[in-house]
Amino acid sequence: FAADLSYEKLPPDVIERMGSKTAAREAAIAAGVPVVPGTVQALRGDAPIAEVDAAASSLGFPLLIKAVSGGGGKGMRRVSVPADLPGALRAARSEALASFGDAAVYLERRLSAPRHVEVQLLGDARGTVVAFVERECSIQRRYQKMLEESPSPVVDRNRRRALADAATALARAVGYTNAGTIEFLLDDDGRFYFLEMNTRLQVEHPVTEEVSGIDLVR
Repeated sequence: FAADLSYEKLPPDVIERMGSKTAAREAAIAAGVPVVPGTVQALRGDAPIAEVDAAASSLGFPLLIKAVSGGGGKGMRRVSVPADLPGALRAARSEALASFGDAAVYLERRLSAPRHVEVQLLGDARGTVVAFVERECSIQRRYQKMLEESPSPVVDRNRRRALADAATALARAVGYTNAGTIEFLLDDDGRFYFLEMNTRLQVEHPVTEEVSGIDLVR
């Protein structure tokens, strides 16, 4: 990694854009990165149930209700059948408002037993973005990661390259600098979908450092 790491501060508009789940999905789509099928626009906290029901019906079940400003599994509810939608929506909105001060949500198709894989990135102020070997983080409890390993046992050489290309393409498209992580979901067929971006150096970074020999903080 011989690029010029002039540590300019990450622009706040990039943090804000990628911190919004719906805005980040839009950025991924614009960059040609696949996303899990779902609603493109946020459903406001006061959006009537009829509007949410129509969006859910067009998307299909099972699905997930997710907080636009969410993280850590907060403001997220599973919905298996239409009858469960109103109660799950109320619960998700209430938790999202209490946790993030924003009751807006969006809908996303629920994948069956997906794998959770993330790609560590470093970017400089000249547009260079480098991806490191992926981290497997599918072992979770209540949407919190418990164990990470690298490389992922389900990612082969070709898929690793595809994940790295997608992650770096998205980071470059939004002008990302410094350290960050792009998270993906992998389905049973090996297809991957953008999940979210963490605009920081995560606590899991030592896993990447152990296998790469690179001090990411330094």
